[in-house]
Amino acid sequence: MRILLLGKNGQVGWELQRSLAPLGEVIALDRHGHNGLQGDMSKPEAVKQTILKLKPDIVVNASGYTAVDLAETEQDLAKQINFNAVQSIAEACMKIEALLVHYSTDYVFSGQGNSAFLESSEVDPINMYGKTKAQGEQAIVSSGCKYLIFRTSWVYAVKGKNFLKTMLNLAQQREELSIINDQIGAPTSAELIADVTAQAIREVTNENSKIGIYHLVAGGETSWFDYANYVFEQAKLAGVELRIKKVSPIPTTAYPTPAKRPYNSRLNNQKLQSTFQLILPEWKLGVQRTLTELLNK
Repeated sequence: MRILLLGKNGQVGWELQRSLAPLGEVIALDRHGHNGLQGDMSKPEAVKQTILKLKPDIVVNASGYTAVDLAETEQDLAKQINFNAVQSIAEACMKIEALLVHYSTDYVFSGQGNSAFLESSEVDPINMYGKTKAQGEQAIVSSGCKYLIFRTSWVYAVKGKNFLKTMLNLAQQREELSIINDQIGAPTSAELIADVTAQAIREVTNENSKIGIYHLVAGGETSWFDYANYVFEQAKLAGVELRIKKVSPIPTTAYPTPAKRPYNSRLNNQKLQSTFQLILPEWKLGVQRTLTELLNK
C-alpha cells in the first residue's frame, strides 16, 4: 500500500510518519517538496499533479492553514490552503480512486451551548479559519471520493508550538499568569490522533461502509485555566522548578483577539469509538505522556 502524507512536519504530520509506517510505503512531503513532488498547499494544481503522478492508495492531508487570528487578514491564503487545495486533492483522489484522510476542527461549529457537538450538528463557523475549514470539508464530501474526515480540537505535541508548551515555558519565567476559564474543550495529543488514524485506515480499507466524518478528541473536558493548572501540577511533581505563584482565571472578553473564539469546543466522540471499537483515553493521560517526553528530552 502506498501512502502520500502531506504536512509531514506539523504536530500531527510528525506523529503520522511513525504511525503510518507499518501500513506500507509512506511518501512524506512538506511545503518545500522533494524530487519534483509538490507538497505546498498554496499551489493546489501542483499538489494535484503530484497525486496523479504518484497514484497513492491513500492521501493523508495533515497540512493546513492554522493561524486563526492571521486568517482574518490573510483570507485569500487561508482559503487557498484550507479550501482550494483540499478541493484539488479530493478531485485527484476521486480520479485515482484513493482514500483521502483529512483533518478538520471544532471551529466549523458555532461554539455556543454546553453540549458536545455531533458529527451531524449544524456547521456554523464564527471566524474565517472555521469558514475555510468548513469549505474544505464540503469540497471533500462533494467530490465523491472515499474519505475520512477527523474533526479534532486543542491539539498539542512534543513538536511544534502549542498551549501546553507555552504554559510550561511561561510558568518557568513568570510569577503570575491570567488564563481564560470560560472556553471548554478536550486537549488532544497528536500522538492519539496519529494512532487512531492508522487504526481507522486499516479498517476502512477492508470495509468502505466506515468512511465518513468523525470527531477525534480525547475523553473528558476542561477549560484553558484548569488545563494550565494541571500542566503546572504535573511539572512540579516531575521536579521542574517553576516561578509561577499566582494563576488568575479571566473571561474571554478580557482577552480580545482578531478572530472570535468558540466558548464551546466540545466534540462528541462516541461515533468514532463505536465504529472502530476504540476507547479514547481521558485528556489528562495524554498530557502526562507528553510532559514526560518533553521533560526527559
